Amino acid sequence: MTDEQSDHDRVESRAHLLPEEAAVGSDDPEAQAEAILTESDIREADQNAAPDTVLERRTSDQTVAAVEPPD
Repeated sequence: MTDEQSDHDRVESRAHLLPEEAAVGSDDPEAQAEAILTESDIREADQNAAPDTVLERRTSDQTVAAVEPPD
């Protein structure tokens, strides 16, 4: 399968509107799907691409304040 075919399959798969999208409709579901997937690919490649988005990568021990047991 070529990259072009793979992209086409992704667009066709995403062109099936989600319930929220179907409720408001879409003039061109395939163009909408292509735009969504393109933006998703950009954000996946550059995690700082989304404005005002900070993705933190921490382990659970870095996020939870240690609680001392009672005396």
